[in-house]
Amino acid sequence: MTPTSVHDIRNLSLLGHAGCGKTTLLEKLLATAGAIGVPGSVDKGDTVSDHDPQEKALGHSLNASLAHLEWAGHWVNILDTPGLPDFLGRALATLPAVETAVVVINAATGIEAVTHQVMELAAGQCRMIVVNRIDAPGVDFSALMERITARFGKECLPINLPTAGGEQVIDCFFQPDYGATPAFSTVREAHDRIVDQVVEVDEKLMALYLEQGESVQPEQLHDPFEVALREGHLIPVCFTSARSGAGIRELLEIMGRLLPDPTEGNPPRFLKGEGPAARPVAVSTAADQHVIAHVFQVSNDPFRGKLGLFRIHQGTLSPNSQLYIGDARKPFKVAHLLRIQGKNQVEIDRGIPGDICAVARVDEIHRDAVLHDSHDEDHFHLTPPRYPQPVFGLALSAEKHGDEQKLSEALHRLLDEDPCLGVEHDLQAKETVIRGLGEVHLKAVLETLKARWNLTLTTRPPAIPYRETVAGTAEARYRHKKQSGGAGQFGEVALRVEALERGAGVEFADEVKGGTIPGNFMPAVEKGIRQAVADGVLAGFPLQDLRVVVFDGKHHTVDSNEISFVTAARHAVQEAVSNARPLVLEPLITLTVRVPDAHFGGISAELSGRRGRLTGTDSPQPGWTEITGQVPMAEMEGFESRLKSISGGNGSCSIAFSHYEPAPQEVHQRLAREHAGKRGGEQ
Repeated sequence: MTPTSVHDIRNLSLLGHAGCGKTTLLEKLLATAGAIGVPGSVDKGDTVSDHDPQEKALGHSLNASLAHLEWAGHWVNILDTPGLPDFLGRALATLPAVETAVVVINAATGIEAVTHQVMELAAGQCRMIVVNRIDAPGVDFSALMERITARFGKECLPINLPTAGGEQVIDCFFQPDYGATPAFSTVREAHDRIVDQVVEVDEKLMALYLEQGESVQPEQLHDPFEVALREGHLIPVCFTSARSGAGIRELLEIMGRLLPDPTEGNPPRFLKGEGPAARPVAVSTAADQHVIAHVFQVSNDPFRGKLGLFRIHQGTLSPNSQLYIGDARKPFKVAHLLRIQGKNQVEIDRGIPGDICAVARVDEIHRDAVLHDSHDEDHFHLTPPRYPQPVFGLALSAEKHGDEQKLSEALHRLLDEDPCLGVEHDLQAKETVIRGLGEVHLKAVLETLKARWNLTLTTRPPAIPYRETVAGTAEARYRHKKQSGGAGQFGEVALRVEALERGAGVEFADEVKGGTIPGNFMPAVEKGIRQAVADGVLAGFPLQDLRVVVFDGKHHTVDSNEISFVTAARHAVQEAVSNARPLVLEPLITLTVRVPDAHFGGISAELSGRRGRLTGTDSPQPGWTEITGQVPMAEMEGFESRLKSISGGNGSCSIAFSHYEPAPQEVHQRLAREHAGKRGGEQ
């Protein structure tokens, strides 16, 4: 079967920290709905979603995987996403394809680092929390629910409740059994609280509920329930055990009857145009309009070709449809329209608004591409999720001579798959650097390069991406004059450098008056400025967070040319920066470490020894401490190994880029000396 109406479709993404049971939960949902015969096991490596050999070997999801099921007339597309912090970007990439972010929490371990991140980053979606593994021994449900509401808000309300021991769940919404005895709270209290929360968004229903004292039926609550989800006024919490099956049928009922269809969720944020000129455009869910679809994931296989997964937002798609990719002038033909169930691909005869489909062997397709069948939608794009910045780096080179081009092409393809993978070609250090969210992330990239492209690589720690800036303001004037037999060179540039706030980048301003520098030479002046900014002044690192204002200069009607003004501007910047209290900035990362309480002191001492500073502590569950701090990137080498050693293998961590701040004086001086030595050696 395939969905016939947009109102039948439910799209959701399973998100949450590694080990919360997302993949096992999906298996139980698929089996209960009859989409598969018997649930697979992560341990046995036979699950629908973890079908990649790397995933089977690691025992964790590394990529988002699509599956679907039918339940009570509803078609449910489910994206199972990675939970390891290193692969958070691959999980977040699924958000534009779904209406609902289903955040799964392990009842035994509580709120973990990725849980908090995905709840925050999915705030623009409808959200639901599933507390899984409710049959784990010793779970204090009342305390866990208190932590959930303390961390994510009082909008988090249980829609069903577990019994003691987690053997089953009790409905608190559709047909509440007020005589049942849940593990915490009461069915009456849970029912009243969730109804109170829902009716607040509908004045007429609230009047009916409060003034007339009439009870309201679930059917009456459907529309305000969707409003409350869209506005973040309600985050329903339900309980399951994917192992025993407790709460699985109830979860399927909630998905079908309460989660939004594509017409009820928050509409996608489409824009037309780029930069400041971009303007919002409305995209409908009408089946008879132009096709508009968004590619949220691609995978590359050297033998099977490229596979692009996309969400249809508008229009109806069928095989042999002609689609444009972005603003391309030439369309491609949809030779085969595919439905995906894990690793299996089935051809279908149409895709309707709200559905998630795939096309294969289209080399031009890429992640975040907008597919459309009319030039009216040229330059459409979807606002992407907020991705964490890759900070862990690894310099690499091909061991085998002649594999350099092969490596370059492979990295280009992997960049299209992973929004949190970065590739830099450091001309100063003469090395290719890949950057990711952690050591596991980079190790997985290396294994993929080996498995798919048979690339064996040499790796080493990369240079730290220091930056330079100024703390003050200074002016400089530089005249470049060169005379030889024929036409000479002449250009003079006067400019000012000013400090900007952190993260502001580099600004260029032209305040020249009276034509002292003709307009046709201003691009050459800016080019010289950009060269100086890229090369740095103090220690050879790019400049940032400063404004360069050109306010005067001179030219010669015969001898002035572009190279003269490029040279003059470059030297003027170098001189001005040298007089504006230059300093070196070092990158800091935010580090979140989760360890047993007994190892708090050891980890605190380790961070202190790495010039780190603690910014907060939390207790996500009894016996565990979560430490948040900031550490210079230069001091992070080998930290994950030390964490395992100190915590006996029980600790975990996640990192994210934080900001740049001035480096200590000793680091500043060392880098300046090293740069001076390099320049001396080159002369």
